[in-house]
Amino acid sequence: MFRPLLPVLLMLAPLLASCGDNAPSEIAVSEVWARASVTNTGAAYAAIENRGGADDRLVEAMSPVAERVEIHDMTMDGMVMKMRRLDALPVKAGETVTLAPGGKHIMLIGLYGPLEEGASVPLTLVFEKAGRIELSAPVRPAGGTGH
Repeated sequence: MFRPLLPVLLMLAPLLASCGDNAPSEIAVSEVWARASVTNTGAAYAAIENRGGADDRLVEAMSPVAERVEIHDMTMDGMVMKMRRLDALPVKAGETVTLAPGGKHIMLIGLYGPLEEGASVPLTLVFEKAGRIELSAPVRPAGGTGH
Protein backbone atom coordinates (compact mmCIF):
# COMPACT_ATOMS: atom_id res chain seq x y z
CA MET A 1 0.00 0.00 0.00
CA PHE A 2 2.82 2.47 0.84
CA ARG A 3 5.33 1.22 -1.75
CA PRO A 4 4.50 3.91 -4.34
CA LEU A 5 5.16 6.58 -1.67
CA LEU A 6 8.55 5.22 -0.62
CA PRO A 7 10.61 7.17 -3.23
CA VAL A 8 8.82 10.38 -2.28
CA LEU A 9 9.39 9.79 1.45
CA LEU A 10 13.07 9.05 0.88
CA MET A 11 13.40 12.26 -1.10
CA LEU A 12 11.66 14.30 1.63
CA ALA A 13 13.52 12.71 4.58
CA PRO A 14 16.46 15.18 4.61
CA LEU A 15 14.08 18.14 4.42
CA LEU A 16 11.87 16.80 7.21
CA ALA A 17 14.91 16.09 9.38
CA SER A 18 15.89 19.75 9.24
CA CYS A 19 12.53 20.90 10.62
CA GLY A 20 11.25 21.25 14.15
CA ASP A 21 13.39 20.03 17.07
CA ASN A 22 16.15 18.82 14.76
CA ALA A 23 16.73 22.27 13.28
CA PRO A 24 20.06 23.78 14.35
CA SER A 25 20.40 26.31 17.13
CA GLU A 26 22.78 29.10 16.21
CA ILE A 27 23.59 31.13 19.29
CA ALA A 28 25.44 34.45 19.07
CA VAL A 29 26.48 36.22 22.27
CA SER A 30 27.30 39.94 22.26
CA GLU A 31 27.49 42.92 24.62
CA VAL A 32 29.22 40.76 27.25
CA TRP A 33 30.40 42.52 30.40
CA ALA A 34 30.77 42.04 34.14
CA ARG A 35 30.20 44.56 36.89
CA ALA A 36 33.11 45.47 39.18
CA SER A 37 32.51 43.77 42.52
CA VAL A 38 32.24 45.39 45.92
CA THR A 39 31.55 42.11 47.77
CA ASN A 40 32.47 38.47 47.11
CA THR A 41 29.59 38.26 44.64
CA GLY A 42 29.56 39.57 41.09
CA ALA A 43 27.36 39.60 38.01
CA ALA A 44 27.81 39.25 34.27
CA TYR A 45 25.53 40.35 31.47
CA ALA A 46 25.12 39.78 27.72
CA ALA A 47 22.74 39.67 24.78
CA ILE A 48 22.03 36.10 23.65
CA GLU A 49 20.62 35.79 20.14
CA ASN A 50 19.30 32.55 18.65
CA ARG A 51 19.80 32.89 14.90
CA GLY A 52 18.81 29.28 14.25
CA GLY A 53 15.58 27.48 13.51
CA ALA A 54 15.18 25.71 16.86
CA ASP A 55 14.58 26.90 20.40
CA ASP A 56 17.51 26.42 22.77
CA ARG A 57 18.18 26.84 26.48
CA LEU A 58 21.08 28.21 28.46
CA VAL A 59 21.55 25.38 30.94
CA GLU A 60 24.80 26.29 32.70
CA ALA A 61 27.34 29.07 33.17
CA MET A 62 30.89 28.63 34.46
CA SER A 63 33.85 30.83 35.37
CA PRO A 64 37.14 30.09 37.11
CA VAL A 65 36.85 33.36 39.07
CA ALA A 66 34.05 32.09 41.37
CA GLU A 67 33.17 29.08 43.50
CA ARG A 68 29.72 28.93 41.92
CA VAL A 69 28.06 30.43 38.87
CA GLU A 70 24.27 30.53 38.51
CA ILE A 71 21.68 31.86 36.10
CA HIS A 72 19.42 34.31 37.96
CA ASP A 73 16.37 36.49 37.44
CA MET A 74 15.64 39.57 39.51
CA THR A 75 12.16 41.05 39.75
CA MET A 76 10.48 43.69 41.86
CA ASP A 77 7.37 42.82 43.85
CA GLY A 78 6.16 46.22 45.00
CA MET A 79 9.19 47.62 46.85
CA VAL A 80 10.78 44.21 47.42
CA MET A 81 13.55 42.93 45.16
CA LYS A 82 13.29 39.18 44.55
CA MET A 83 16.12 37.16 43.09
CA ARG A 84 15.70 33.56 42.04
CA ARG A 85 17.95 30.95 40.53
CA LEU A 86 16.86 29.62 37.13
CA ASP A 87 17.52 25.99 36.18
CA ALA A 88 17.66 27.08 32.53
CA LEU A 89 17.03 30.15 30.42
CA PRO A 90 14.98 29.61 27.24
CA VAL A 91 16.22 31.30 24.06
CA LYS A 92 13.57 30.92 21.37
CA ALA A 93 14.49 30.61 17.70
CA GLY A 94 14.80 34.04 16.11
CA GLU A 95 14.77 35.89 19.43
CA THR A 96 17.27 37.68 21.66
CA VAL A 97 17.37 37.38 25.45
CA THR A 98 19.07 40.28 27.20
CA LEU A 99 20.88 39.73 30.48
CA ALA A 100 21.01 43.14 32.18
CA PRO A 101 21.11 44.80 35.61
CA GLY A 102 17.70 44.59 37.25
CA GLY A 103 16.69 41.48 35.32
CA LYS A 104 18.16 38.20 34.15
CA HIS A 105 21.91 37.84 34.75
CA ILE A 106 24.77 35.47 35.48
CA MET A 107 25.59 35.46 39.20
CA LEU A 108 29.23 34.88 40.21
CA ILE A 109 29.10 33.61 43.81
CA GLY A 110 32.12 33.27 46.08
CA LEU A 111 34.57 35.28 44.01
CA TYR A 112 38.21 34.27 44.55
CA GLY A 113 39.17 37.94 44.25
CA PRO A 114 37.54 41.25 43.39
CA LEU A 115 36.40 41.96 39.83
CA GLU A 116 38.36 45.10 39.09
CA GLU A 117 37.41 47.65 36.47
CA GLY A 118 39.51 47.18 33.33
CA ALA A 119 40.11 43.45 33.88
CA SER A 120 38.35 40.65 31.98
CA VAL A 121 36.43 37.68 33.31
CA PRO A 122 36.51 34.34 31.48
CA LEU A 123 32.97 32.99 31.17
CA THR A 124 31.57 29.82 29.60
CA LEU A 125 27.90 29.55 28.65
CA VAL A 126 26.53 26.07 27.99
CA PHE A 127 23.47 25.65 25.79
CA GLU A 128 21.36 22.52 25.48
CA LYS A 129 21.74 22.37 21.68
CA ALA A 130 24.44 24.87 20.71
CA GLY A 131 26.92 23.57 23.30
CA ARG A 132 29.66 25.59 24.99
CA ILE A 133 30.51 29.17 24.13
CA GLU A 134 33.70 30.65 25.62
CA LEU A 135 33.59 34.38 26.35
CA SER A 136 35.66 37.15 27.89
CA ALA A 137 33.66 39.74 29.82
CA PRO A 138 35.32 43.13 30.34
CA VAL A 139 34.78 44.48 33.85
CA ARG A 140 33.01 47.83 33.97
CA PRO A 141 32.32 50.20 36.93
CA ALA A 142 30.24 48.88 39.84
CA GLY A 143 27.47 51.46 39.38
CA GLY A 144 27.43 51.18 35.61
CA THR A 145 24.87 49.81 33.22
CA GLY A 146 27.40 48.39 30.75
CA HIS A 147 27.63 51.28 28.30
